[in-house]
Amino acid sequence: MTEHMTASDRGGEHGSGPAARTPAPNPAAPQAAPQAGLSRGMVLLLAVACGVAVGNIYFPQAVSPLVASGLGVSGDTAALVVTAAQFGYAIGIFFLVPLGDRVPHRTLIAVLFAVTGTALLAASTAPALPPLLGASALVGVTTVVAPIVAPMAAGLVPAERRGAVTGTLLSGSIGGMLLSRAFGGVLGEWLGWRAPYVVTAVLALLIAGVLARTLPPTVPTSRQRYPALLGESLRLLRTEPLLRLSCFYQAAVFAGFQAVWTGVALFLTDDDIYDLGASAVGALALVNAGTMLATPFAGRQIDRRGPDVVNAVCVGAVAASAGVLALGGLGGAVGLTALALGTLLMDVAMQSGMVANQVRIFALSGEARSRLNTAYMTCAFIGGAAGSSLGALAYSTLGWAGVCGLVAVLGAVAVPVVVRRLRRVRRVRSGRCVSD
Repeated sequence: MTEHMTASDRGGEHGSGPAARTPAPNPAAPQAAPQAGLSRGMVLLLAVACGVAVGNIYFPQAVSPLVASGLGVSGDTAALVVTAAQFGYAIGIFFLVPLGDRVPHRTLIAVLFAVTGTALLAASTAPALPPLLGASALVGVTTVVAPIVAPMAAGLVPAERRGAVTGTLLSGSIGGMLLSRAFGGVLGEWLGWRAPYVVTAVLALLIAGVLARTLPPTVPTSRQRYPALLGESLRLLRTEPLLRLSCFYQAAVFAGFQAVWTGVALFLTDDDIYDLGASAVGALALVNAGTMLATPFAGRQIDRRGPDVVNAVCVGAVAASAGVLALGGLGGAVGLTALALGTLLMDVAMQSGMVANQVRIFALSGEARSRLNTAYMTCAFIGGAAGSSLGALAYSTLGWAGVCGLVAVLGAVAVPVVVRRLRRVRRVRSGRCVSD
């Protein structure tokens, strides 16, 4: 039997390995040169660096109620600090991450950490909300280390380890996400909302110095000029169906994720049901530390089964999480348990889907991984920023039920797409003809 498979399906059938497409040589790319490998110790150090960087855009979710009282603004207005950091992150991904294909990683990553630390110090001294929003946006723009590290690591490890290493790096990012919320909430209640900004600034500057000395040297994969690099990300988004698919999945799921965590900070501190402090938001995030164990497992499943099966499970889990989270409106121990289980389910689904999507897109081209990741992460964080804003709006107008309804809609939108994709992949594997 003759098997007919489109180029798109070859690239997406497995996240890596021989089924992935081999891109045509790029005349703008430098000659191949030996690249240093990644030891397990360096992978762990990079995971920590990703956690420190990612934490900078998540700890404001826990301290936004403190910002509201400290600067004399409403809770939903203070939530704009979170939105500013998210939109800044999307901008930084689009304009800075492509440099990972053009600038040596050691220099790029160390400089970004240094600028992030400076911006965090500026945020800690903001006298009013507008300058805090500006500093938060700048932090978001420059703390884009994780989407630079992931494609770098993918090029420094064998294809059969790519899913596991990507999962480990994402575990570091998850750790930063969870611990930063817990740390931000507790430290903010103890010393005020400015204290988390000071501590994270010191951490960013410290990591900048460590990586400037220890990060293995890498050779840029492109000599394209900066405007061409930016244009290449848009071109890849236009020409790569599997990239667009991954962008759609993550934008929808991440919008739901951000809506939940923006809304739950307002919900737990609202005096109508729970009336808890900012530290409660951090404690809830800390309960979800199990996500750090789930993503390496998801990475191994992707290496074995391909990304599409994992994506299908993740999309279904997001839709299911809306029902569990809705029980949080009951209040008391039952409500808190539902919030813990619902956010855990949402977190595991979002992060595992992130691994699956990145493995899929990194298999599309060996020399353009940063540009692929630029398009992917930009779309994801535009979705996340929109979800954060919509979550605050939904809570202010419809309460917690509105936030859960928003998550349900976002999950439902993605379900038919993932079902069609699974059917297509199964037809390809069975040897039946598939047309674009």
